[in-house]
Amino acid sequence: MSVLSDTIEGFIKSLIMEGQKEIELQRNELAHHFSCAPSQINYVLATRFSLDKGYAVQSRRGGGGYIRVIRLETDGEDFIAGLIRSRIGERITQHEAYAIIGRLVEAGFINEREKCLMKSSVSDNALSVPAVVKDVLRAKIMRTQLTALLCEGGGHE
Repeated sequence: MSVLSDTIEGFIKSLIMEGQKEIELQRNELAHHFSCAPSQINYVLATRFSLDKGYAVQSRRGGGGYIRVIRLETDGEDFIAGLIRSRIGERITQHEAYAIIGRLVEAGFINEREKCLMKSSVSDNALSVPAVVKDVLRAKIMRTQLTALLCEGGGHE
């Protein structure tokens, strides 16, 4: 299932990369194109095009229904400050942290090496504390890392 999900994700991203900020798709047509169930399309949209990953998905069901995928703007310091305020609360799971880190790479705020360093510092393996404390500690680390990006000005020349 992962290979199909990767293919569907790549297809949708390629449509967005063609210069459009948003695209409209027909769920059934997309499912037919990939010879899969519409629920597979829903799965890809829910897991690969979330707010954490820099996308908003709108849909309308029915005969004239559609799926609209919108790539959210990433405007420098406002983007990073927004992540700190809205996406990282008192706790964050490893999966959520990895999604945010992936979004930072896509937006050009960090490179692949920095991504690996950030992911390793918030991984479950690195946080040798009781499970009830891991997500709280991970959130503090993520806020500290993102604040450091703000101090640096974010991004690479």
